[in-house]
Amino acid sequence: MDWDKLRVFHAVAEAGSFTHAGESLNLSQSAVSRQISALEESLNVPLFHRHARGLILTEQGELLYRTARDIFGKLAMTEALLSESKDRPSGPLKVTTTIAFGSTWLTPRLREFKELYPEIQLSLLVDDSELDLSMREADVAIRMSAPRQPDLVQRHLVTIHFHVYAMPEYLKKYGTPRRPEDLDDHRIIIYGEGIRAPIANPNWLIEAGAKPERPRRPILEVNSTYGIYRACLSGLGIAALPDYLAQESGQLVRILPELDGPPIDAFFVYPEELRNSKRIAVFRDFLIRKVAEGKLG
Repeated sequence: MDWDKLRVFHAVAEAGSFTHAGESLNLSQSAVSRQISALEESLNVPLFHRHARGLILTEQGELLYRTARDIFGKLAMTEALLSESKDRPSGPLKVTTTIAFGSTWLTPRLREFKELYPEIQLSLLVDDSELDLSMREADVAIRMSAPRQPDLVQRHLVTIHFHVYAMPEYLKKYGTPRRPEDLDDHRIIIYGEGIRAPIANPNWLIEAGAKPERPRRPILEVNSTYGIYRACLSGLGIAALPDYLAQESGQLVRILPELDGPPIDAFFVYPEELRNSKRIAVFRDFLIRKVAEGKLG
């Protein structure tokens, strides 16, 4: 199979059109089209359905695309490893984690990391869904559960604990609950029923001390821990939050101290192929140090 044609095919499959692929490859639309037609002819199968709104991969095209994406992902990974300096870690490092953790705890600490390692081109993707590290959607992940894929290296970072928090102005207006049963008379912010959460059982607070015959109704449902945090910070109501968020805010008051939410374990995760990457090693060690300094758990 012609390598140049495979490269063009991969670009077209990613872009969804000959024109956009040509722009990324610095080729004309007609040159890209000719390469794809020649590849289809050599394989004797159609790779794309062509229609007015763009291109759609055929079943055979999907098969080739999955293979090509894996090949080009591994090549990019190898290129990054080869380009690393023997003396100083360098090159791109794409990190993904949840919106709440990335937006509140991680980003304020990245300035120090960049000052220590200016030759590492760091990018952060905050997303409550898990990006596919094996397909190079990111290089490393900080995940709130142990990875299920066997080809990923994992390092336990910290156990994160959840407690109940509210703003002082909320407590002044509505009073402070003294027992879990008192939550029946309060405004509770939750993640939302039937919504896939990045952690297990995020809505334990709505059930704490509640009677089965008198289910509580939340004041607000938000499909993001960070959104719950911001709503709580505005004084809207009471919420179950990870302790690191409360510590970062410096304003939230912990209430109902006898209530502990289900703890979650955070892991530093990366593909086996990057085990010897200096960029990943220094970022991992930096995180471990910052976690220890900041009492994240």
